[in-house]
Amino acid sequence: MKFDKKLFFSILIISIFGVIMIYSASYIWAEYKYNDPFKYVKNQGLFLIIGIFMMLFISKIDYKKYYDKANILLLGCMLLLVLVLIPGVGTVRNGSRSWFGIGSFGIQPSEFTKLALIIFTSKYLTRNETLMKNFKKGILPILGLTLFIFGLIMLQPDFGTGSILVMSIMGLLYVGGVDFKFFLKIGILGVGGIVGLIVAAPYRLARILSYLNPWSDPLGSGFQIIQSLYAIGPGGLFGMGFLNSRQKHFYLPEPQTDFIFSIISEEFGFLGILIISILFLTIIYRGFYISRHTDDLFGKYIAFGITFQLAFQTVMNLMVVTGIIPVTGVTLPFLSYGGSSLLITLFGMGILLNISRNNK
Repeated sequence: MKFDKKLFFSILIISIFGVIMIYSASYIWAEYKYNDPFKYVKNQGLFLIIGIFMMLFISKIDYKKYYDKANILLLGCMLLLVLVLIPGVGTVRNGSRSWFGIGSFGIQPSEFTKLALIIFTSKYLTRNETLMKNFKKGILPILGLTLFIFGLIMLQPDFGTGSILVMSIMGLLYVGGVDFKFFLKIGILGVGGIVGLIVAAPYRLARILSYLNPWSDPLGSGFQIIQSLYAIGPGGLFGMGFLNSRQKHFYLPEPQTDFIFSIISEEFGFLGILIISILFLTIIYRGFYISRHTDDLFGKYIAFGITFQLAFQTVMNLMVVTGIIPVTGVTLPFLSYGGSSLLITLFGMGILLNISRNNK
């Protein structure tokens, strides 16, 4: 198979549009906080340029090399997850110790761990394909490792990233041949675990209550989702026009990150949402297509894992900004502000492009 141009240009278009929308969503906040309206867009633009060149470089590296490096990659990421928890080493942002501060930039190790665990799990499934019907010998080792990493991420705490990581591995286990009854049982346990996490942290309970009835606390826990809906609602068919969002004027907090889709909807309306949806669906379709048409089992699992994680994170973010599920702090791939997220997403896309190159 030749270089997947549909996948590449869809990634390029949505990433560039993301930088443009980050400027629109953030220039007022950036002017107020940093006296520089281009603060966020300059940072994201730099990461985009690095990320595009990195994606092209990665697309030329044989993905099979990750098979031998999978253990080292995951161990390195786990070490970073431990180091980021140490006061003075990790940086606290928005209540979570999830970052390494490097000047004005921040590196989030949990983002790199998501991809490293997909590579490791793909190797594990390739080597233990015949054992995946056996819970103790096949499923338990990788499940235990996943839950351990989830625990490290929850110590930050970052429930959104942790849930994406766990669901990505569940998706891989399913295509790896694990019996569906296992997922029913783990689903029941997962619901119990989520209830426990909610009870253990009052702010999560506040998010649940604001999700059920955001207008019960319109200036507190329900503020974000109400402002998001106020942004989405007036968009109409064509939107209010580029740069004309009202909610970014200190109504919707940090509109360039988790809730950037709300600003896109407000400024470009249904037409903008349709174009963004087509780009996402093209990327996701091409990813699953590459996975399905890959003869190599390791490549098949990696392609599926990367694509499934992207699809799940996208849907999760859209469900948050439209009020379907409580706020989780999950960013929208390619579009939300965040250098670590963009770099690791483009790294994964580079691997996908390489797998498509190696297909017959």
